[in-house]
Amino acid sequence: MKKRLSILFSMLLVMSLFLAACGFGGSDSGSSKDKEGGSGDGSKEQALRVNINTEPFSLNPGLANDSVSGNVLRQTFEGLTRLDKDGKPTEAMAESIDVSEDKLTYTFKIREDAKWTNGDPVTAQDFEYAWKWVLDAKNESQYAEMLYYVKGGEAAHKGQGSIDDVGIKVVDDKTLEVTLDHVTPYFLELTAFYTYFPVNKKVAEANDKWYTDAGENYVSNGPFKMTEWKHNDEIVLEANDTYWDKDTVKLEKINMYMINDPNTGLSMFDKGELDWAGSPLGTLPTDAIPQLKEKGNLNIEVKTGTYMYKFNTQEKALSNAKVRKALTYAIDRKAIVENVTKAEQVPALAMVPPQAYGDEKNELFKDADVKEAKKLLDEGLKELGMSELPAIKVSYNTDEGHQKIAQAIQDMWSKNLGIKVELNNQEWNVYIDELQKGNYQVGRMGWIGDFNDPITFLEMFKDKDGGNNDTFWENAEYKKLIDASRGETDVEKRLDILKQAEKILMDEMPAAPIYYYTDSWVQDESLKDVVVLSTGDIQLKWAHFE
Repeated sequence: MKKRLSILFSMLLVMSLFLAACGFGGSDSGSSKDKEGGSGDGSKEQALRVNINTEPFSLNPGLANDSVSGNVLRQTFEGLTRLDKDGKPTEAMAESIDVSEDKLTYTFKIREDAKWTNGDPVTAQDFEYAWKWVLDAKNESQYAEMLYYVKGGEAAHKGQGSIDDVGIKVVDDKTLEVTLDHVTPYFLELTAFYTYFPVNKKVAEANDKWYTDAGENYVSNGPFKMTEWKHNDEIVLEANDTYWDKDTVKLEKINMYMINDPNTGLSMFDKGELDWAGSPLGTLPTDAIPQLKEKGNLNIEVKTGTYMYKFNTQEKALSNAKVRKALTYAIDRKAIVENVTKAEQVPALAMVPPQAYGDEKNELFKDADVKEAKKLLDEGLKELGMSELPAIKVSYNTDEGHQKIAQAIQDMWSKNLGIKVELNNQEWNVYIDELQKGNYQVGRMGWIGDFNDPITFLEMFKDKDGGNNDTFWENAEYKKLIDASRGETDVEKRLDILKQAEKILMDEMPAAPIYYYTDSWVQDESLKDVVVLSTGDIQLKWAHFE
């Protein structure tokens, strides 16, 4: 899948990027006092103030590939389905869904009252346009693989087939027929993901930069509309009066600030200037976690996501699997989650969080196995014809949490393996660009499951030229297993195939899992019905202040 870039991380306690700080007025957070500008009759103003840490990568659903962008788009756009409060897909733009007996053809009837913010009807052509735009390689969508489930999608994207032959058919303005390449039990979860959101065809064809600023060209179809976008500073959303389910939406306004310091964000929350601080929208300062726990106002939820260090396998010193495993085994994950991140993260001893398999544990190697790490490093260096490992550069995007983790691993690699480690800190957009170009040795990254299934973690390593595979690693047997899992309809057999694939991944170790995420945040006590899912999604459609 594509660079979720787990980017994720902009959603997690120990993650994210930040850019410009601002200050704002407000009343005491966590109290029953009216917000400034309230009605004065004891009711709360329905205006939410949050911190998203950084400028979104893109607010075009077809280009977005990170959690910051995704969590804005989930408020402003809507797919054929939407995940409900329990994380289950339910009808959204589609008022009805018919599935063929062989489970390969889905027919979606789009709501008659589904409209864009400019008043245009949402049509089947809008979905067809958006999906085929993503599959057109010239548009460089980082998440094109999300549409490989559609028949002919992969061939079209790789130039091995025609875009006209992709299994997306407009039956009429309000009927979309989709034929899949193989049975996909979670397809209706995928249609709730932002890469599957529609785009107003008429607007996009008239202006190919429609998504770069707020204004008349930025049309959307979700519960909120974007009315202001001060780049690197603030995004303002307002309730969308053309939304089909507008009566459900209680918030009138959402201010999304981009504050580059988690301490500043938490301070603003304490002063009543923010209603939410922490993930999945932003981050909390790690040093504040213990105190917030003691106060009893810290929320922590398990998240289906993995924090990892990717290895650039094109680098000579990291081209050897034994060297990569040595570096992985020499990390003390328990020490990191207990002493650095402190938000009940779980040491990751495999790439896939166990809950994605429906298991309690998933452990494919031993934590802090220094003895084995030294042995593997010696063997790997001999195979490379090197007497010692040259200095390793660890890159990470600007964030207090990432920095502390990097410093801890720097110390572990130096102490346990005698390796000199340099740290390289870059702002998010620069960092991601360098990672994608392969201009790095070891790079921090996170992956939050797009849906709760192992394939969302394993598929990104399938092809060395895959959009999210910045490791440039590829393995023929691994590819066969991933392909085989797509055609297996027996649930247990399919999971067994994926476990076999993960064993290969952890034997070759193109990336070192470090911990499984949790979401940690504090919120105004009068804010209700914000939906936070284990995939790191946050939905504000139902949110309101009491």
